[in-house]
Amino acid sequence: MRVVIALGTNLGDRAANLVSALERIRVLGRVVASSSVYETAPQGIVDQEPFYNAVALVETDLDPVELVGRLLDIEREMGRVRGPRWGPRLIDLDLILYGDRSIRTPSAEVPHPRYRQRRFVLEPLVEVWPHARDPDGTPVADLLKTVSDQVVAPVDAPAWPTGP
Repeated sequence: MRVVIALGTNLGDRAANLVSALERIRVLGRVVASSSVYETAPQGIVDQEPFYNAVALVETDLDPVELVGRLLDIEREMGRVRGPRWGPRLIDLDLILYGDRSIRTPSAEVPHPRYRQRRFVLEPLVEVWPHARDPDGTPVADLLKTVSDQVVAPVDAPAWPTGP
């Protein structure tokens, strides 16, 4: 199944955190492509460091519930300690899309409930999968147009593998 995983971090060496997370994601399936890295202002709790965000397009055989569990395992392995919602984080891994499926279980909700309002997810997603569609059929590129007022800035992260 083709899935989209969003990566975010605003603590420590942000670029290294993304690279480390992507290496661990490779164990879960084949990374088809990874977006550029974008710096974004924090949302919710704004008195914190800016985030680095990226998206990985992955082919996996894991079911969505197992995949979400494995992403949470990676976060824990990397040292993430859950704090306040929208607070600082060493790494944040979210399952955004799972093919064209909509899933709602106690442990997994796909598509991610807030991805449609987040340019820091939509912009890198369109970069790696220009013709992606939301499970409701809406082109993700159209969703991106609705958040053009949000600022994201590409950053140079030399160790980050952009592309296929």
